[in-house]
Parts: sequence; structure tokens; C-alpha cells
Amino acid sequence: MAEPLIEYPAGDPFPGVIGRTLETSSPAWPARPRPPAGAPNVVIVVLDDVGYGQLSAFGGLCETPTLDRLAERGLRFANFHTTALCSPTRGCLLTGRNHHTLGLSAITELSLGFPAHNGTMGFEHGFLSEILVQQGYNTFAVGKWHLTPPEATTAAGPFDRWPLGRGFERFYGFMGGDTDQWHPDLVHDNHWVRQPSTPAEGYHLNADLADHAIDCIKDAHVAAPDKPFFLWFATGAGHAPHQVEPEWIERYRGRFDMGWDEYRRIVFERQKALGLLPAGTELSVRDPDVEAWDELSDDAKRMYTRQMEVYAGFISQTDHHIGRVLDFIETIGELDNTIVIAVSDNGASAEGGEHGTRNEGLFFNLAPETLEDNLEVIDEWGSEDTFNHYSWGWTWAGDTPFRRWKRETYRGGITDPCIISWPARIDARGEVRQQYTHAIDVLPTVLDAIGLEPPSHIRGVAQSPIQGTSMVGAFADAAAPSAHVTQYFEMFGHRSIFHEGWKAVCPYPGPSLAEGAERGHPFGTYLTEAILDRLEAEDWELYHVDEDPAECHDVAAEHPERLAELVALWWSEAERAGALPIATGDITRLLARRPAVGGHRKVYEFYPGGSPIPFTAAPRPYNRSHRIAARVTLPAGGAEGVLLTHGNRHGGYSFYVQGGRLHYVHNHLGLDRFTVSSEVEVPEGDALLAVEIEVTGGPDFGKGHGSPAAVRLYHGDQLVGTGALPHTVPNLFAVVGVSCGHAAYDSVDPTRYLAPFAFTGTIHTVVLDLSGELTPHPAAEMTRLMTQQ
Repeated sequence: MAEPLIEYPAGDPFPGVIGRTLETSSPAWPARPRPPAGAPNVVIVVLDDVGYGQLSAFGGLCETPTLDRLAERGLRFANFHTTALCSPTRGCLLTGRNHHTLGLSAITELSLGFPAHNGTMGFEHGFLSEILVQQGYNTFAVGKWHLTPPEATTAAGPFDRWPLGRGFERFYGFMGGDTDQWHPDLVHDNHWVRQPSTPAEGYHLNADLADHAIDCIKDAHVAAPDKPFFLWFATGAGHAPHQVEPEWIERYRGRFDMGWDEYRRIVFERQKALGLLPAGTELSVRDPDVEAWDELSDDAKRMYTRQMEVYAGFISQTDHHIGRVLDFIETIGELDNTIVIAVSDNGASAEGGEHGTRNEGLFFNLAPETLEDNLEVIDEWGSEDTFNHYSWGWTWAGDTPFRRWKRETYRGGITDPCIISWPARIDARGEVRQQYTHAIDVLPTVLDAIGLEPPSHIRGVAQSPIQGTSMVGAFADAAAPSAHVTQYFEMFGHRSIFHEGWKAVCPYPGPSLAEGAERGHPFGTYLTEAILDRLEAEDWELYHVDEDPAECHDVAAEHPERLAELVALWWSEAERAGALPIATGDITRLLARRPAVGGHRKVYEFYPGGSPIPFTAAPRPYNRSHRIAARVTLPAGGAEGVLLTHGNRHGGYSFYVQGGRLHYVHNHLGLDRFTVSSEVEVPEGDALLAVEIEVTGGPDFGKGHGSPAAVRLYHGDQLVGTGALPHTVPNLFAVVGVSCGHAAYDSVDPTRYLAPFAFTGTIHTVVLDLSGELTPHPAAEMTRLMTQQ
């Protein structure tokens, strides 16, 4: 048997002998990282905006056989909590620290220049991926990221806070808060890529993500079958848009005709039967924003039923593709020794508003959203022609048995499904655990299960203390005491704290969202206005959640001393976690100056092909005069294709050549398209093709209309076409960005051309000049940013 190689730790002196020849020398090798013997694989599945009462594994009526099977092979943690928002929870899961400690008080797009709010996670807060890759694991991230400051998400980087900069060896997914499931904004490792096929060819993002997750595992297993892996698998589901193939929708036809009130009653009984809720739990009362199902019109019931059918189909299809990944792990004989943790990042989302929306871009722009508009596309709901979200009545039902929803720190916003399966080491099957747990407990649980201590340094950077506690003690003992006994919460000023079975809550003051809407304040505007005085209100409530899990009975008047203690504890815990100053979600936060990629410029120069600029860093031509000028060379016989485009079929503009003519199309939120075309053909040879958009009046933000504008097309100095835009998009085209020489994502007008429609001539440069005076819409901008979660 060959003698083992001599190894030494990196950085230590060479322990071998260096002579003048090999015969007088002896070798030694830098030590390679090796995981502990028998180390398990780790898979963390993160669902998006999925409420406690939606998955069948937690009593919901969205069928999830993969997650059901996972729960039957492991444990349901029925008392698991998150931060009430996407990015903050993801940071907690990956680091074991509270979100304010990480600088993630909210999404990165709402950063402020304070440690709790800067949206820039320091390297002293090591990721689980950074720990495991140094222990000999392969590390893969697939799906949603949304942990990089927006100014760093372009092709210019820097890339140190992209997945590959935070310990992952491979990445495939999307960098932002949401994306189109049919036409996604995809990144592979550190660069943008086009989707591999079209919806007509069978493309859907969930299938694509599962394919890449399987490929990552397969490639590593073939090369090193004994090497464990960590897979972070974060779908875009069930965040809007709720888009899925028709066959998944059809299986739910008629299944939700009973409405959201009866849904809650059914799910509540199922949850009790599963043992998820302690004895004596009451179902929370009707939310003041949600109308009783029996009082709705027949048209409203028909529309809202369809919305839930689509959402349920989306969740079941997502579960199917999660199952494909787990089935492959089972095929290679690794599933039993794989820790699988499946969670949601926050409660169900109410961002669809009272009626739901056919295009979430309407919500971003505070445009009126009516039942009648939705009914026009009821048969297309969930297709590539909608960017849809359901009514907040289904949000409320989806968080059964709790009150409220995402962004609020009542349990509807922060109590979420959690399933842990590890057949090789967890003997219990299908059991429920009631220990109090939180997203910050996931990292210490994984390290404890593997047998690793948190490192003192990662890549030379001293590490901050882990703030979570291990859940491993509950794996074998249902009666084990909760290791996590105190947890503060804060989101946009909505605050609460749990301590030893009691919970104090300081909610938003003022009227309900429905009352705000009746006063002429749409959902997003209400949120930005109602929170201005919440800190002064300090109107705390008190719940004995050990006995009243659904927060039905405010006992603040009966226990003023306990309430005072919990309020004081909130302030001390918030200070300890670095959560101060409290930052609300108001207009002041929006208008705060923050870093911008390339500085705050007004002139952008583009070159054809290559990566698009993502929407978070894209030029903003809204409500201002601007000019696009393209220097091109057209061959004999002419050319066609996109010169510059921003957006997709749900909103945007395109400047292009087709049929020998120059065209400009403006898509107003998928509702109207206005096209201006040249009256003469584009000349062959060198040419300067331009379009000028001149604002001719003020915007009507109450209707979701940006400024009207005159449109002029030019060949050089020659005016070749004129037209008018009666109104424009006021604040955000869509959640995709700008591309030059091709449509990187989708067509702004699929009736005219399909993506990529690359320009067949030569583009030398395209210049976008935004020097025109701006008419801002801060309330809509705030709504847009708060929804990218």
C-alpha cells in the first residue's frame, strides 16, 4: 500500500525537504479541505411569498406531493418564523444573523446610509456557502438571489456580492426580486444569458431551474461521487407573476368556488388534524380589508376563483420540479443522507390589492386596477400575456389561521412553513415540532448536524457572532425546550417581539387599507402615508401566543406590566442587533441619495449585443423629454431589427427598423400600444436614425398615466415621421431592463416582432439622452421598490 501523502495547512511553512535534486528532497502538499466523515449533503429549498395555510403539507389546498412526502420522511416545524420580507429572510437563512445586523432592514433597493439599512452585507457575516466550501463541499445556488446591492448587479459588477463572490461555485437564476416565468432575466455564474428556449417550445423558468440544479449535482457527482454538496434552491414561486402552463391550472378548475371564507375554515380544520396548532387555537377573525365572499358579485367570484386556480397550479408545478431535483438525488443514492430544509421567506403577499391585478406593473405605477379590467383577460390569466397577482382575500386565506400578511409582523407575515428531512439521522417520521424557531436558526442547525463549529475567520476576515440557535435538539425529542426564547421583529416600522410565550406588537396606525382606498389612496400610497406617524403612536398590543397562537385576544389592558417589559425588551434587542434608527417605508426613504452605477448621469451610450442593463440600474426616461440616436450602417437591400428597447410585453418602448421603415412603439402597461412610423424608407449606407420624445403636458398620476408626449422620427436632420403619445408609463415599464441591437428578454409588441429580433445591419453606437426636465412620481416609485421582494 502506498504511503499517504504528507500534507500541511495553507500558510504554514513547507514541512518537506528541498534539496538540490529530487533524490535528496522529500515532498509535502498543501492540505485540501475535507468534510467530516459521512458528512451529509444539504439542500435548502426557499419558496417565495407562500403563506402558512397554502401548502398541503401544512393543511393548505395547494397540492404539494413532493413536500408532503418530505414531511412524512421528516419533521414539520410548526412554529417557524421569518422577517416578513424576502431579502432580509434570505440573509438570515444564509448567515445565522438578524437582518438588521446584516444591513438588510428591507430589500437592497431601499438602502440608507446606516449600518442597519445599507443593503451591503459585510464579509464579517459569513454565508453558509462560504463555510461549507472551505470544508470540502461543492456549493450551488439556483433560482432567486436578491442579496446584491442594485448598483452592483450590472455587467460592470463588482461581483464580490454576487453568489460566486459569497462562496457558491456555480449559479443559475435571477438577481432581482421577481422575474417573468416565461421570459426571465437570467444570469449564469457572473454573466447574463438568454433563456434556452421559448414558451412555444415548452419553456418555463421552474423547469429550467430544476434542470440546472440537477446538472450541478450530476457534474460534481460524476467527477467526485464521495464529495458532499450544498444546494440553495430558491424558486420564484409563489411570488407574482403567477404564471404556469394551462394543464396545471385546469386540475384546479372549480376547486375554489367555495371562496376564501370557507377555504379558511377547511384549512383550519386540516391544520388541527395534522397537529400543527396547539389545542384551543382559535381562527383569527375577518380581516377588515377583505370583503365577505357571500357579499361579492358573481363576476367577482368568477374572477377571484380563477386567480386562486392559477396560483394553486403554479405552486403544484413548482412542487413537481422540486421533486425532480430530489428524485435525482435519490437516483444517485444520496437522498437519505441529505438534509433537506424547505421554507417560505415570508407570509403570503397582499400586493395584488383588493381585486388582484392582470399586470403587476399597474401596481408599481399606482394605476387603477379594476375588476372589469381583470375580467377582460380571465382566460389568459397566468399566461405569458399577463403578469398577474391574486386578490388580497386569498392572501388572508393563505395565511390561515393567522391575521395579516407579508410586510407586517403579526404572525400572518412572519410565521411560515418549515420542513426538515434527513432520514439517515432523523428517526422520527411525519411528526410535528412546536419549538419556537427562526430563520437565523437554519445555519447553526446545519453546522451542528454536520459537526462543524462556526469559523472564527473566513478568507482572513474575523467573523461576527452567530445569533441563531441550533434546532438539532428537537430532531429526536418533541418535548425538547425551545432553544430560541426571544426574538424581535421590525419591518418598515411595524414591530413586535416574542419572549417566553408572549408577544407584543406595534402595528401600523390609521385606517385599514380598504378604508384608505375609499379615501382615494391606492394600496402603495396608503403604505407610504400611513406609516409617517406610526413611531409616535407607540400603540402596542399584547398576546399570550402560547395560549392564543392566532393573536385573537389583545390582553394589553390586563397585563400592563408585562407589556411594558416586552416593549423595553424590544428596544434593547433592537439595539443589540443594530436595528436602529428605525426606518419606515415613507417617501423620505425613497428620496434618500444612494450609490448609483456609473454615477447619476443623463447620457447613456450603448453598443450592440452583449448583456442588457438590469431594470434596477436602467436609465429612467419616464415623464421627461428624451432622445435616442443610433449611428448605423445599412447594407444593400436594407436591414431590420431592434436598435434600442426597454421592457417587455407588459410595458416598455422599442426603437426599431422593420419593413424598410423606422418605428417607435410605446407600450403602456400592456393596456395600450402607441406606434409611430416613418413616412419614408430608411436609406442604405451610413445613417443617423433618431427619435425625439417631447413631453407636452403634465402627468395624470391618479389614472396611472405619465406625461403625454410628441414623437418625432429622423433620418439625420430630416424629419420623417411624427405622432403623439396620449399618455406614457409614469414610473416603471417592467421588471426587465435595456438592451441594444436585440430584444434581450421579450418583445414590447409581440404583434410586430418576436424576440430577439436582432438588428441585421451594423450598429456603431446608440445614445440615449435624458437631459429633459423630470416630473417625478415619488409615491409610485416607493411602491415599485417596496414590491421588488
